[in-house]
Parts: sequence; C-alpha cells; structure tokens
Amino acid sequence: MSKKNSNFAAGLVILVRLYLFFQTHNRQKTRTNTTHNMNKLITLEQAVSKVHDGMTVMFGGFLGNGSPAEITDAIVEKGVKDLTIIANDTAFDNVAHGKLVANHQVKRAIVSHTGTNKETAIQKNAGTLIVDYVPQGTLAERIRAKGAGLGGVLTPTGIGTIMAEGKDVITVDGKDYLLEKPLGADLAILRASIVDEDGNMVFLGTTQNFNPLMAAAADYVIVEAEKLVKRGEIAPEQVHASGIYVDAIYVETK
Repeated sequence: MSKKNSNFAAGLVILVRLYLFFQTHNRQKTRTNTTHNMNKLITLEQAVSKVHDGMTVMFGGFLGNGSPAEITDAIVEKGVKDLTIIANDTAFDNVAHGKLVANHQVKRAIVSHTGTNKETAIQKNAGTLIVDYVPQGTLAERIRAKGAGLGGVLTPTGIGTIMAEGKDVITVDGKDYLLEKPLGADLAILRASIVDEDGNMVFLGTTQNFNPLMAAAADYVIVEAEKLVKRGEIAPEQVHASGIYVDAIYVETK
C-alpha cells in the first residue's frame, strides 16, 4: 500500500472512531437526561389510587414513628377493604396503619407484635382478623430476602415451638434451622425525613425502622417525604435507601 493510501486509511479509522465515540456519548447523555427528567412526584389522590381491595401492602416505621401518616389517613377515607398489611406492628388504633385495623379494612396482618392496638386483639378473638406473628428479626430478614432475591433465610428462632409448625427444618453442621421464606408485597408505602427528586431517602432517628428493607421488597413503592430537596443535595454517602426502588414521591402538606 502506498504512503498516500496508508495515510488515508489511518485517517478514516480515526474518523470512524470519533463517530462511534460521539454516538455512544449522545446515547448515554440521552439516557441520563431521560432518567433525570422523570417526574416521580404525585398527589395524595394519585397515591391512594394505587391501593385496591385485597392488596398486600407494606407500611414502614415502628409504632407509627416513620410511618406514612397522610397517605394512610387517605386510605382510611377511601375505604378499601380486605387488605393484608405487613409491618413491624399494628401501631395504635388511632395512629398510622393502626387506623386501618380499627376501621375493619384489614383481613390479615403479618407483624411482630400487636399489644398497643386493642382493636387487633378484639378482631382477632372475634375471628374477623387473621394475625400472623413473626419474630421481629425474622420479619426483617424475610423482607430483606425478598429484596435481595434470596430463596429464604435460615434461623434458629422458633425451633421447638409452635412457630416451627408447617415449616421446613434444615440442618447445617449439626444444628437445626427453620427455613423462613421471603416476604414481599404489591405495594410498599414508606416515609422518609428527606427525599430528593430521584427518590433517594434519608431517615432521621428511628424513622429508619423497616423503611429501607421494604423499599426493595414490593412491586410498587411510594415514599411520603417530610422534606423534598433538589437532585444532588443529598451526598451519596448520606443516602439510606436508593431512589432506584422508588416509583412515586408524595410530599407531606401538614
């Protein structure tokens, strides 16, 4: 090949490489802009419209602390029924999702305790509410397992008690464990202290209880934000739960 032709070929290769580089860069830029322009903000009415009769719904928080109070109140007003709720507890009969129990909108509760909501005991004893008691640590791990795509978790908690009835017992290195299966939901309704436009969440104090775990364990996730900030205002190392899990953001008005 002549020197002239060789130079031409080298120049052509450079042009092709530049073309491919800019094409790739533009596609990445388009994807980034599309992601950043996604508006996750919804109204209270839109949030409640996601809740239907017979759904399984997770509620973050602990005894109402860190629970999505405004959305829950709106669900009470909507009057949806036959819900299965997954939460650490049934709160109080006049607080958070405890109101749903008091209003007879829940058919099943999967929780670690119910002692602070008298309506739970009344309805359970009357046979109108099914309560599945799960040890608190096991409950958290089952939810985490769902979000992590695991087939379950092994725990010695409950071995030799009524908690083991109907469950598989697996022996590892001579020790027996219960196989606790993953626990997920159709919808998770969370509450965070600070949320940015992408849904990245920060939980202050004990409001972190169960919220980050549930963010990864439901088909659709709504976060009720106490405070909404612009994208980039939350430092990456301060994010407690990623906005990648969040489908919608409702900003509190009270």
